[in-house]
Amino acid sequence: MKDMYPKNGRVILHVDMNSFYASVEMSYDVSLKGKPLAIAGNVEERRGIIVTCSYEARKFGVKTTMPIWQAKKLCPQLIIRKPNFERYRKASLAIFEVLRQYTEMVEPVSIDEGYLDISECVELGSPLEIAKSIQERIYKTMDLPCSIGIAPNKFLAKTASDMKKPMGITVLRKRDISKKLWPLQVGEMHGIGSKTSEKLHSIGIMTIGDLAHAHDRQLKQLLGINGARLKDRANGIDPRVVDPEAIFDHKSIGNSTTLPHDSTNQKELIGILEKLSEKVAVRLKNKRLLGQKIGVTIRYKDRRTITRSRTVPNPVFEKADILNRAVDLFLKNWNGEGIRLLGVTAYDVIEKESAFKQLDIFSFQEDAEKEPLYEAMEHLQNKYGENIIKKGLSLKNRSIGTDTSFSKDFFEQSRRKNPSDDKD
Repeated sequence: MKDMYPKNGRVILHVDMNSFYASVEMSYDVSLKGKPLAIAGNVEERRGIIVTCSYEARKFGVKTTMPIWQAKKLCPQLIIRKPNFERYRKASLAIFEVLRQYTEMVEPVSIDEGYLDISECVELGSPLEIAKSIQERIYKTMDLPCSIGIAPNKFLAKTASDMKKPMGITVLRKRDISKKLWPLQVGEMHGIGSKTSEKLHSIGIMTIGDLAHAHDRQLKQLLGINGARLKDRANGIDPRVVDPEAIFDHKSIGNSTTLPHDSTNQKELIGILEKLSEKVAVRLKNKRLLGQKIGVTIRYKDRRTITRSRTVPNPVFEKADILNRAVDLFLKNWNGEGIRLLGVTAYDVIEKESAFKQLDIFSFQEDAEKEPLYEAMEHLQNKYGENIIKKGLSLKNRSIGTDTSFSKDFFEQSRRKNPSDDKD
């Protein structure tokens, strides 16, 4: 099995969900399966835009960003649904929980795609076996299809995952680049948009192979430092590492560490949890976020990995709160065997400014004492407007104007949901 893993290089997977929004809707409503389906904003208006569509709809020429009226003209039987972002985020969180059960080296890059570094996962099987396991598990448990690219770096893995859709698995090695990559039009290369493609065409670079052999000085004059980076990628060179801390949309904040030796020393292990909790707390404070769920990851010396999490009564960001829950989860789930890796994660994070407090028996007295203050604040807000005064907000951090970004929407939706406890 070790022969299938490079001695010095990396093995990277890129998992890309197929027609994600449409697939999630089909998973929730099986009557939609096999039918041309589109997810679109402003469904009631013909000017609404297609966000995504099923493969059945694509056969009629329906595409993303196409106006509804045009899509209906191409496919009169097209079914239109409004986007349900809360539903898609729940599915996304479940998908990444599955991926992290294979390795902690998972980097989400969007709601429906992410990278895994499986270089140290030889005990789990060959890279192809791991990819098949991931694909089958997501499909069987969530009824969601995905394509997976297997390659020695992120760029080639992303390129490979695009080659077979839906439900494809593609291996792309550096030795395959000249046959599989270079003949393609330069505009088909990941990371090159229409404007960059036009610029490259202006100097005679038509294919990815042309880019791979282009003159460095000419590229720098045309594209600046980006020219050298694109040439490297055309040659299959991409030094970027899979970064688990590069969390997409701040859905979670976590830290993990591999122990220098397998340990069964409870005092030592709790000390490591303390250090990890402190790092998570610092990152939460720096990003002005609160965690609604705390989780721990335990990897044993035989590489068996478990992740356990629990929703907290009130959102947390202090080290002590994180540590107490992490230690509790650890002691309840550790089987006493030697541990190789420990991790602490705050899940379902929300912005401090949008956080709310759920009263429970422990916080009731504290909140009751503050009730006169809350009543005074409410009186001022009713008289002068909601923005006249806010709890815990400094003026320098107040946002001005309307923020309709995807991350803002995620935080607002996340704080209203009630996730179940003790999920793997």
